[in-house]
Amino acid sequence: MQKTGAGAPALLTDHYELTMISAALRDGTAHRSSVFEVFARRLPQGRRYGVVAGTGRLLEQLAAFTFPPDEVDFLRRTGVVDDATAEWLAGFRFSGDVDGYAEGELFFPNSPILTVSGTFAECVILETLLLSVLNHDCAIAAAAARMVTAARGRPLIEMGSRRAHEEAAVASARAAYLAGFASTSNLAAGLRYGIPTAGTAAHAFTLLHDDEKAAFASQVAALGEQTTLLVDTYDISQGIRNAIAVAGPGLRAVRIDSGDLSVLAAQSRALLDELGAPDVKIVVSGDLDEYAIAALAAEPVDVYGAGTAVVTGSGAPTAGLVYKLVEVDGRPVVKRSENKATVGGRKTAYRRHKPTGTAVEEIVLTGASAVTADPQPGDRLLQRPLVRGGEPVADLPTLEQSRTHLRDCLITIPWEGLKLSAGDPAVPVTVTAVARDSDRSVSSRSEAEG
Repeated sequence: MQKTGAGAPALLTDHYELTMISAALRDGTAHRSSVFEVFARRLPQGRRYGVVAGTGRLLEQLAAFTFPPDEVDFLRRTGVVDDATAEWLAGFRFSGDVDGYAEGELFFPNSPILTVSGTFAECVILETLLLSVLNHDCAIAAAAARMVTAARGRPLIEMGSRRAHEEAAVASARAAYLAGFASTSNLAAGLRYGIPTAGTAAHAFTLLHDDEKAAFASQVAALGEQTTLLVDTYDISQGIRNAIAVAGPGLRAVRIDSGDLSVLAAQSRALLDELGAPDVKIVVSGDLDEYAIAALAAEPVDVYGAGTAVVTGSGAPTAGLVYKLVEVDGRPVVKRSENKATVGGRKTAYRRHKPTGTAVEEIVLTGASAVTADPQPGDRLLQRPLVRGGEPVADLPTLEQSRTHLRDCLITIPWEGLKLSAGDPAVPVTVTAVARDSDRSVSSRSEAEG
């Protein structure tokens, strides 16, 4: 794949994809019209919804997905491909169509979140690219959305760059912002995507100076009183006293990064009020996940800083998405493997809502029903065009619009779906398949495996 300004990795395809393409080119099936879908058979353990994220990044990379001469030469030289496949790769550029759920949309088991149409070869070559982007970003966004819910309106800062691959850190910051985080400490994410950035000094800065007051005075002299001072390098109570002594009651915030945050937040608030600094905010950080954030809901915490749990998906680092062939030359095809069966045919998906706006069901139609379906009032079509003839469509939403869309979607799911405890998917999915040569239909609920 051509390298981009965003640092996209080269040759983002797997050996087995080229094995299939080589064989398909030889037997003449490479150019058969095909439809592939991205979906999850199940949600990660304990999760009640998934979040579509990474679509914007994916479309940027898809537009640049080519095989320059040095990559083709490597594949030919190492025997990965034959001459015919090398020639095909040298001229490759995706020319098909992509439809999918909007970025920021919720998904559930068997939701057809992305549909790719084109020749078999040009669709199958995209598998690694599609799944690497979507599995990562969807996982991060889902974890981050749960943290936003747990924070109950208090802002969160994404600060996990040191716990991830350098490019994964930027993608994670973007996904967390999509999910509702207020800012990130990752400056590359701020540069690329316009995400607000925030940060403060580390313990090393305090240790550099002869005493804590000197460190605080240096930071305030450079950045002004509207900065955040880290007060737990030595003794937190004394650190707060030193911070107010140096910066005064106009200090923006103090940060606590260790200890029993519940107890320390309450004690710190009382001390700040006692020192005549009631407007100084308290920022807490230190291995926070959605459960730790929820546990601090009753404490006087103003801002949360989350790192490791965000960039690792809070225990679910992949969304479990798969990419499967569902149609060839207009004919549905299915995989029948135990616990991995698929439903053939291109899908159309609607989300059904009560008059109050609460989502009650997701309906996935395939076969003839996908063409003849008549949505009811309150139904919302979930798929939209993303790429036509290899080119992104003109009216794709911005990151800010996708962020708003996710917030609106979370409001529609039943309140049980926002719980952090394990439970069924927030919205059940019904998949209805109608054979093209009959009027018989078969329905299944997505809670069942496969």
